[in-house]
Amino acid sequence: MKKPAIVVPEDCREVLLHACCAPCSSAIVEWMIQHDVRPTIFYYNPNIFPREEYEIRKNESKRHAESLGLTWIDGDYDHEQWQHDVCGLENEPERGRRCELCFTLRLTEAARKARELGLKYFTTTLASSRWKSLEQIERAGHLAEQAVEGTTFWAQNWRKGGLYERRNQLLKEYDFYNQQYCGCEYSQRK
Repeated sequence: MKKPAIVVPEDCREVLLHACCAPCSSAIVEWMIQHDVRPTIFYYNPNIFPREEYEIRKNESKRHAESLGLTWIDGDYDHEQWQHDVCGLENEPERGRRCELCFTLRLTEAARKARELGLKYFTTTLASSRWKSLEQIERAGHLAEQAVEGTTFWAQNWRKGGLYERRNQLLKEYDFYNQQYCGCEYSQRK
């Protein structure tokens, strides 16, 4: 018997979904709702630069969540602190140590928010991007759950089960702004 592409943890009916952007979260949110899991959207992305780009992505994420009647939470934008945290890793390649540290910082904050809200599970839309390392995201999520007692990272490859294709359909249906880079200034360098 073939294992399903996406498996909901047995006792998971609510989850904190760390969202990097509306396009990446759209199919995941739709799937969760269809499978009786209520996501609370947590938009925490201090890596995004410039501020104008951050605001565009934030507003699209909020618009999407509100259109579905979901709770949407804006995390703090402190790009200067993020730059301080990744200092020394500016020249790392994409999928390098900077990215893994960035994931860990963001997912640890997501775990803290989940605990604050009384939610056991948290997951991330980062695992829907074909440009990101699933192994790095999973390691970052598990480091976050270890750092924040009482939380569990729902490690999931959100590219499977037709979700990547559905993401592209929803991108058009919602007329989402679709960014062309991960978000940080270092990812724009070629």
